[in-house]
Amino acid sequence: MALVGNGAELEADEDIFEDALETISMPLTDMATSSRHFASFDTKQASGRPRSSNLSRSIPTKVDLRSGLEECAVALNLFLSNKFTDALELLQPWAKESMYHALGYSTIVVLQAVMTFEQQDIQNGISAMKDALQTCQKYRKKSTVVDSFSSFLSRGSLEQLTEEEMHAEICYAECLLQKAALTFVQDENMINFIKGGLKIRTSYQIYKECLSILHVIQKSKGEQEFFYEFEGGVKLGIGAFNLMLSLLPARIIRLLEFIGFSGNRELGLLQLREGASGRSMRSPLCCLTILAFHTYISLILGTGEVNIVEAESLLAPFLQQFPNGSLMLFYHARIELLKGNVEEAQEIFRKCISVQEEWKQFHHLCYWELMWIYIYQQNWMEAYYYSNLLCKESKWSKATYVFLKAAILSMLPEEDIVATKENVITLFRQVDGLKQRIAGKSIPTEKFAVRKSRRYSSSLPVPVKLILPALEMMYVWNGFPIVSKRKDLSENLLVTVETAEVVLQNENLSDYSVDDECLVKLLKGCCLKNLQRPLQAELCFNHVVQSEKLLKYDHYLVPFTLFELAHLYKSQGEIDKAIKVLETARIRQALGSPINLDGVVRGDQRVLLKALGLPERPPCLSLKRKGHVKILGHTVGAPGAAPWTRS
Repeated sequence: MALVGNGAELEADEDIFEDALETISMPLTDMATSSRHFASFDTKQASGRPRSSNLSRSIPTKVDLRSGLEECAVALNLFLSNKFTDALELLQPWAKESMYHALGYSTIVVLQAVMTFEQQDIQNGISAMKDALQTCQKYRKKSTVVDSFSSFLSRGSLEQLTEEEMHAEICYAECLLQKAALTFVQDENMINFIKGGLKIRTSYQIYKECLSILHVIQKSKGEQEFFYEFEGGVKLGIGAFNLMLSLLPARIIRLLEFIGFSGNRELGLLQLREGASGRSMRSPLCCLTILAFHTYISLILGTGEVNIVEAESLLAPFLQQFPNGSLMLFYHARIELLKGNVEEAQEIFRKCISVQEEWKQFHHLCYWELMWIYIYQQNWMEAYYYSNLLCKESKWSKATYVFLKAAILSMLPEEDIVATKENVITLFRQVDGLKQRIAGKSIPTEKFAVRKSRRYSSSLPVPVKLILPALEMMYVWNGFPIVSKRKDLSENLLVTVETAEVVLQNENLSDYSVDDECLVKLLKGCCLKNLQRPLQAELCFNHVVQSEKLLKYDHYLVPFTLFELAHLYKSQGEIDKAIKVLETARIRQALGSPINLDGVVRGDQRVLLKALGLPERPPCLSLKRKGHVKILGHTVGAPGAAPWTRS
């Protein structure tokens, strides 16, 4: 249960359990050491800015809530203005005395760890978070056994918290959630997975209790001097949790609801919108969370339909406040790209790279985007340049980077490949040895890259070349909805696909011939759909579906093609046909496809319904026995059954 007033015993039990696990897994390492120096940061001293006199003051024994909030707000502004070192230096002296200094300092250290993905930085982040949790713990309400028992009978204990104790709960929950995230990426063993899960569960329960506190004191908020800061923290936490959980497949959500979690997408977005429009220190963080959802998550895990209007309106005031802030510029560029303004996006991404040099790793986000922009434009040499930079400098997903570099080179003429001094076959053969695991699970795109690279296995005497591998990855990353905003780009892609189609028809047959033919037809259908040529697109998609039994390797092509066909029907107003095709896609994915790359074919009812422009009502789509599924109050049967029967 919660850690406010009525959960002290459970927290102690979890701490004991976690300590026991750490004793087993790290007997020779004291991760709680607070004197560790963060020497692995690749940061420069910001020049031309006078140092605050605060940094030379002696450290007080205790920092009051007002001072902590004020200085943490200053540090956040420094961070959003690319002055990362200044922010760290402002927060570090009081990081073990003030909860907000501890939260801010450890958060920056964790972000650095996520950026670099270096094992040492991850260890530093975990150590900093442990210190921050200890600092926050000093300010939290201490509960006796009597308090814990009485809280089960009455909610009165919520009103007994001081304002400082309320803020301590929020800071503790934020630190716990970040530490859990680092625990997942620290190592792939089951112990860390369990530890991370416990932390997430505890953080979630704290946020639920803080929401209850918020409801209790909302009417008397005038008595709370920093009520708006507490409210901002609750909205950020509740909003982010609901949004994050709502992205999971329906069957996992039902399991999590059984153990106390819940994920409501609309509630999460509402909480984050209210937080972003407020005046709390966490307003920019709420805004950035919504922007991540609109510009990335909904595109990759959703249908490709992005709320550009809301993203622009949310970003505008923060872009005005931080005109050269890397994060704000990055999302500005991303929005321009989603609007189809490719050239403008290129310039803003380049500016985003030039405005700061302290965190080189942040450049990798821009390299990734620039690589895709050049793929959309089919400027293969420039795309190769940025993919090569990612291979050399970034550690996020080496397998994906190397595969993409090889895929891009495969699109070039032979003489241009020779000029790069790269060996495409060697690159493809490296992919399998570079895959990694996070939280004990393989990364889906890395699994996909490994499977595709097997054509170049050293055990094969003559590799069978991949057909249009860069465009296939572009499809996997949902790039075609972006290209659809530009007719010229879609036409150029269609020419490339049709050229490959002709080449494929003139080649000798192999085990991969049918798979390659179906891939080309899928890509061609997407280009034709973008160019508003629905009849030709439908012919291409139907060709793939009819070839299902002939496919040997790329079984994912059928459910994905069915999804594209459903979208095509939806755009023509044929909703009944679209629903039938989507249901077939769900069944095909469940029965045959070995890899899930898109939330649309995972059986996620929200995405399926949103794809059709229908209301998102989670209870209206539920799996039934014998393969039946209920959609909008109707039951759709398994293949061969009557398609529509009233339930």
